[in-house]
Amino acid sequence: MTAAATTEVMRAEGLARHYRVGGGWLRKPALVRALDGVSFTLAAGRTLAVVGESGCGKSTLARQLVLIEPPSAGRLLVDGADAATASGAARGALRRRVQMVFQNPYAALNPRATVARALAEPLVIHTRLTRAERDERVAAMLARVGLRPEHAARYPHMFSGGQRQRIAIARAMMLSPGIVVADEPTSALDVSIQAQILNLFMELQETSGTAYVFVSHNLAVVEHVADDVMVMYLGRVAEQGAKDEVLRHPLHPYTQALRAAAPVLRRADRHPRRPLAGELPSPLAPPAGCAFHTRCPRAAARCRVETPALREVDGPGGRQVACHFAEQE
Repeated sequence: MTAAATTEVMRAEGLARHYRVGGGWLRKPALVRALDGVSFTLAAGRTLAVVGESGCGKSTLARQLVLIEPPSAGRLLVDGADAATASGAARGALRRRVQMVFQNPYAALNPRATVARALAEPLVIHTRLTRAERDERVAAMLARVGLRPEHAARYPHMFSGGQRQRIAIARAMMLSPGIVVADEPTSALDVSIQAQILNLFMELQETSGTAYVFVSHNLAVVEHVADDVMVMYLGRVAEQGAKDEVLRHPLHPYTQALRAAAPVLRRADRHPRRPLAGELPSPLAPPAGCAFHTRCPRAAARCRVETPALREVDGPGGRQVACHFAEQE
């Protein structure tokens, strides 16, 4: 690891996002805890993967990290500055430091803007570069993501899905951000293209030192790109730590179920299957105690009444697990 990779670029402290839904005449609105006390640190040049089922809070977290939504509670520090309390000018500078690559490359690009215009737009908003300087930056970035100079004058509909995602990645990197949040950036692509896009992410990180928050439900993708893994369930962190520890020796029953459900080719890599019963509970009415106890094969009476705290367990890498019985694994 380089010296830059030890520099903390983002810290989340108890991030929460709550929504009031429904309500009306003689009826109180319900409170949805889409995100409920998420904490982590991210260092330059490293990748934190956020994994879990649909509805676990991954995309809500991603929107908070790119300052689209303010937290209901907690703090988000970017380069040591609190994003929630920053002034207008400071908040604009923080937005420049954190960029996003969206899931669907077909919807992420303006169909009426050429590639050159799409890539130059962040420079127009955030810098005072001349037109010639912007054009030079656009040409250089196209080359970095594997596209040709003539592609600059074309429109998004003229490209394949993989090429569009390269354009979206190029746009996110135009301002040389310290952090890129990638929300399922390969799930809308053909399998044959996914590896190319993942390799591009890794090549850009190696040359730029950018830190990634990589949101995914695909553990094969996570194993390819991540340094650290955070597993979420119903808005809370179930387990987090170094990738090799979390994925190879999972301690939380939910992480074990996700790992066992992931397809593997080699028999030696297969984990005992622990199928999950039922569906993800509604965030409108989460279970009491441990939110996972309704589906957990190891649930005990304690789990139904006492919410487990996320705590560090013995072992390498400072692993944290929110389970009453983590040590038994």
